[in-house]
Amino acid sequence: MSAIPTSDVAPAADKPAANRRTKLLINLAGAVVIAALLYGAYDFLVARHYVATDNAYVGADTAWVSPLINGPVARVLVQETQVVKAGDPLVVLEDADTRIMVEQARAALDAAERKVHVYVANDGALSGQVQARAADITRAKADLERARTDLERRQAASTSGAVSRDELTAARNALDGAQAALAQAYGNARAADGARLANAALISGADLNQNPEVAAARARLDAANLAEARTVIKAPIDGVISKREVQVGQQATVGTPLMLIVPTTNAYVDANFKEVQLKNVRIGQPVTLTSDLYGGDVTFHGHVVGLSGGTGAAFSLIPAQNASGNWIKVVQRLPVRVALDPKELAQYPLREGLSMKAKIDISNAL
Repeated sequence: MSAIPTSDVAPAADKPAANRRTKLLINLAGAVVIAALLYGAYDFLVARHYVATDNAYVGADTAWVSPLINGPVARVLVQETQVVKAGDPLVVLEDADTRIMVEQARAALDAAERKVHVYVANDGALSGQVQARAADITRAKADLERARTDLERRQAASTSGAVSRDELTAARNALDGAQAALAQAYGNARAADGARLANAALISGADLNQNPEVAAARARLDAANLAEARTVIKAPIDGVISKREVQVGQQATVGTPLMLIVPTTNAYVDANFKEVQLKNVRIGQPVTLTSDLYGGDVTFHGHVVGLSGGTGAAFSLIPAQNASGNWIKVVQRLPVRVALDPKELAQYPLREGLSMKAKIDISNAL
């Protein structure tokens, strides 16, 4: 047999391989086209209706606990990480001084009430004095009229010598005395009436409880009771105790923070979206979120409640500046505040600062 030339065999052997490569390339191109079409369809039908970010963190309106009065700390009733309810006692201050203040204010109130009772009793006595002074005026008028009549009679009799000069002088003196007595009676009456009016001004128009002196004393007692009540410092909100900075024996002063309470069922999320994602973000749009704490098995629901007034860089302590002209554009992020469902938070509490993933449904703005 004659040998088959090599040049005739090689093309026949390469032909199936070339066909396979062509089919693979065609299939690959088809797959790429199909993938591109699927991606385009997904982007048009689904993806463009949402914006998402994993740069989101849990926030909360925390409450600093500080005393409203000064005093030494007698007891600390809570520990770090302890869960408390609004109204639970946290710290007790020494109350010896406030108890003394309460007793002094209570005694002052009793004295004020007794004083007003005296005013009321004096009103009757002063009214009687006014009536007595009126009677004195009546008597003084009668005495003056008798003295004038007696003087006139003696003056008439003196022309005949029946009345001596001494008797006439005595009659004139008696008239002067009666006039002075009437003037004094009028003065006493005015003084008595003024005293009655002054006393009436202290009690008129108000009962015992509305009397200004009693009301002022009662206000001082209320202030003392309030100061005593403030020796027990209570939790203003539900939450977890954090940053406890108070110890027994410490001198607590007004306004000095003792501890921090972080709410766990009243949290929100600040999601930092890129500026190119914010065109269609609106207040009220629904948001779905997941937490790194619970993983993808737990989905939180919320809604957009507001957008920050500036980026994080704008509000930084030292804002970025570039006066040299070597400027590189950096995509900025703007915090978007998301309110969470309270029922979901009660079931799955979140702690401040935890990482979240947020996705906003912007379909209503397209």
